[in-house]
Amino acid sequence: MPAALLDYHLTDEAREDLRQAIAAPLRRYNDSQAGPSGYRALVISLTRGGESLGGLWGYTSYGWLYVQLLAVEEAARGQGAGRELLRRAEAEALARGCHGAWLDTHEFQARGFYERLGYEVFGELADYPPGFARYFLRKTLKAG
Repeated sequence: MPAALLDYHLTDEAREDLRQAIAAPLRRYNDSQAGPSGYRALVISLTRGGESLGGLWGYTSYGWLYVQLLAVEEAARGQGAGRELLRRAEAEALARGCHGAWLDTHEFQARGFYERLGYEVFGELADYPPGFARYFLRKTLKAG
């Protein structure tokens, strides 16, 4: 297709329908190369008395659990909620046939927390945000 016939539109509006349209050719290509990903959302909310105190947001795909977000309100910290959220997500991932989990965290966040739970660093992005590193961690999942 000649470049003159293509239109490019830049926006800062993150519409889900647009994201899906952009991802569609990539999903088709990936499926043709690696087979269906088995993508399934995995979300665990944390509440007390109907009030949201955080939770875990991620998905399983290609035999891996990806934890995109894990957050616990300050008032609920120190009670094992983060550990329990991760334990439940890992158990569900195992039930879905996953063999590993991965996530990322900033230097000023929870690297030590994840390492205490068996995660190991496999990558680092320096200066994100400036003056800090972003770490990528993984864990092999095992039943029991």
